[in-house]
Amino acid sequence: MIEDLLQRCRFPAPGSSVSCAVSGGADSLSLLVLAVAAGCEVTAIHVDHGIRVGSAAEADVVADACHRFGAQFRAERVSVEPGPNLEARLRAARFAVLPDDVLTGHTADDQAETLMLHLLRGSGLAGLAGMRRERHPIIELRRTETHALCASIGLHPVQDPSNADSRMRRNRVRHELLPLADDIARRDVSELLARTASLLRDDEDLLERLSLAIDPSDARALARADRPLAVRAVRRWLAPCLGGYVPDLDTVERVLDVARGSSVACDVHGGVRVRRSQQRLVVSGPENDSTR
Repeated sequence: MIEDLLQRCRFPAPGSSVSCAVSGGADSLSLLVLAVAAGCEVTAIHVDHGIRVGSAAEADVVADACHRFGAQFRAERVSVEPGPNLEARLRAARFAVLPDDVLTGHTADDQAETLMLHLLRGSGLAGLAGMRRERHPIIELRRTETHALCASIGLHPVQDPSNADSRMRRNRVRHELLPLADDIARRDVSELLARTASLLRDDEDLLERLSLAIDPSDARALARADRPLAVRAVRRWLAPCLGGYVPDLDTVERVLDVARGSSVACDVHGGVRVRRSQQRLVVSGPENDSTR
């Protein structure tokens, strides 16, 4: 079964050193097992959020799996207080202690849920393209397959009760919205959504490459460019000036109005402004004064 599943995974070359985020659930334990089977030098990192009684013991499940399959183990602990936006704050705290290139055990089911969540938030093409394969090597596997893999090799995954918490929007998409969609469509909608995300990701990558030909500080070139390419060029141009913050579509539209000559300047974010001077767009404000 491991060999069959590996055919649909995208791990780095054998001998590569990789870090894997492993919570102890079936998906992340499968990531650990498959990464080792792919010939990678694996370090599994467990993050305890400390939000429920007994959560620290889940690290033992991961440590035991590491010992059995020959991976290194590392435990991290973060503190997250209950309250609003809990899901987002848990994720932020978790990734703050994980390496930037950490691999995660997200599956095709997670991809489908992500697409639906982004659709409900009004995301554009980049959001609907979902998670990229580079950091999600088992993204083409199904959740049923990771559970079956664990059962076949005698692993007993952690059952996280927070996965049933209806306060988290992802859980409502998983347990309410997608089953309803399956019933209406009379088919497995998650498979369709994961495939759609893959197709949209290819389109997004093509548009991003084409937008590289545009100089966003050249007002005339930006005004003449096709809108999908101009939007991407402006976002890529401004993000470094905004400390990595990616401007929303309304902000980008104001910048495009400046490029077209409809206005002479606009506010962007955090005191940063874009103005037009002799057919060039100039970024000014905190720590900025350039025609980048």
